[in-house]
This record gives sequence, C-alpha cells and structure tokens, in this order.
Amino acid sequence: MRIALIAHDELKDEMVEFVTKHAATLDDCELVTTGTTGKRISEETGLAVNRQASGPYGGDLQIGAMIANDAIDGVVFLRDPLTAQAHEPDISALLRVCDVKDVPLATNVASGELLVEGLLGSP
Repeated sequence: MRIALIAHDELKDEMVEFVTKHAATLDDCELVTTGTTGKRISEETGLAVNRQASGPYGGDLQIGAMIANDAIDGVVFLRDPLTAQAHEPDISALLRVCDVKDVPLATNVASGELLVEGLLGSP
C-alpha cells in the first residue's frame, strides 16, 4: 500500500503526531511525502519515506502525477484552510486528480483517522 502524506507548514506538527500514532501500521506501507513534511516525519518517527520536492517547488504535482498513474492508494493532506498558498493551483490539481482517479483523500486529522482505519485496518 502506498500512502502520500502532505502537510502545510502550520500543520506539520499535527502530521508528525498523526504518523507517530499510526507508526506501527504505516511502517508496513510505502510512504510518499513532499520534501519538508517527509524530512520531519523521517527525523521524528524514524519511518522511511520517499521524499518528493517541497510543495511550492512541484512536490504536490509530483504526487499528483503518481496518483494519475495509479501509484498512490490514499492521501492524507493536512491543509491549512486559513492561509493562502502561493502554489494553490498545484494543490487544486492534486485534489482534482484524487477525485478523477477515485483515490481516498483526507484533508484533516479526523478524516485521516478514517482513511487509515478504512484502508489499513488501524484503529
């Protein structure tokens, strides 16, 4: 199972907490991340990650391409809805390709919990 993990700067701490909580389950998956999110996850949890570029430098689009090629099974994208992002078109493209390819997408911790439980059977 290949899971993409992305978090805006304001939510990276929450992503690390989320991954730490589900580390035993996620350790059995291939984790694909954007650059800075992956660095934090790897350093703080010890889990192996396949880091793409940072979001503003094309990482969201790289993960979107993987989704378009059926190479991602689920996405947890902790978005900050209160802060404008310079790369908003890339984010919109990522969300759209998840819908087009019918890939489960969680955009907050609560839906992330459901995604992990549904796809991986982790409570």
